[in-house]
Amino acid sequence: MNEFELIAQWTRSLPGNASVIVGAGDDCAVLDSGQPGRYLLLKTDAVVQGIHFSATAEPEQIGHKALGRCLSDIAAMAGRPIAALITMALPSHFDAAFLQRIYAGMSRLAERHGVAIAGGETTSNPERLLISVCLLGDVAADKCILRSGAKGGDALFVTGELGGSLAGRHLAFEPRLAEARWLAGHFTIHAMIDLSDGLAGDLRHLLRRSNVGAEVLARAIPISRAARLRARAGSSARTPLLAALSDGEDFELLFTVAGRDAVPLLDAWKKQFPKTRLSCIGKITSAPGLKVRDKTGAHSLEAHGYVHFS
Repeated sequence: MNEFELIAQWTRSLPGNASVIVGAGDDCAVLDSGQPGRYLLLKTDAVVQGIHFSATAEPEQIGHKALGRCLSDIAAMAGRPIAALITMALPSHFDAAFLQRIYAGMSRLAERHGVAIAGGETTSNPERLLISVCLLGDVAADKCILRSGAKGGDALFVTGELGGSLAGRHLAFEPRLAEARWLAGHFTIHAMIDLSDGLAGDLRHLLRRSNVGAEVLARAIPISRAARLRARAGSSARTPLLAALSDGEDFELLFTVAGRDAVPLLDAWKKQFPKTRLSCIGKITSAPGLKVRDKTGAHSLEAHGYVHFS
């Protein structure tokens, strides 16, 4: 049983109540805020030493990543982050100054996005450092974007560049909060997800929730320079394209819009965010399945994203 099969088993019969608009299965839980026209967003995520960061990572970067992962999920719903609670599970021999620098990295990112760090919890974890973040946000009810709204004929877009994130970008990415809110405010975005487990994996999550398929153009996928350099140097067995599809830890936005909006969106984006790449990488199909089109034709995509266990 892999990670996602286990999650599906756990979430099949979770208790709910009238406050839950959207439960497990999207980037955030969506809750009734009690205020007309607004939803609350709730997200939790954890980073673990040896899995999400190495023992040699700078502590400020660890803090940045711990909070940034949750901020990226709020962005995927076009939301606004409000406040976070931080749980630190510490190994038996911890360095208080090191932990203070982790909080400094978290605090800098929080201040940039107007997020309060409102408290948390400290406990022990004998083997390694673990940081869990619970983040509260909100969003206008009519601007909240889910994974489940993609439609046949939609254009498929991705921000930034993909692959090779472990060369350093996974510790220094900037959550696409401003970009997501701009998209929701200027266009009708049908579905959106943030890319944490790799394009091949996260696109499948979106397609499954929307009950549609997709065809991706291999030549249109924005491959990062880091992925190309790693392949050229022989430090990765993956081709640059495979790295872009399956490396994960990109924390970019993948979203769909009606085909007629594709060109106007690209033109407006270039004016609003001239330093951030936006690529149309394919289209949504009414028939299920995920295909990649290259010079030889369209083929079923065999690549998958990152899975914690299988």
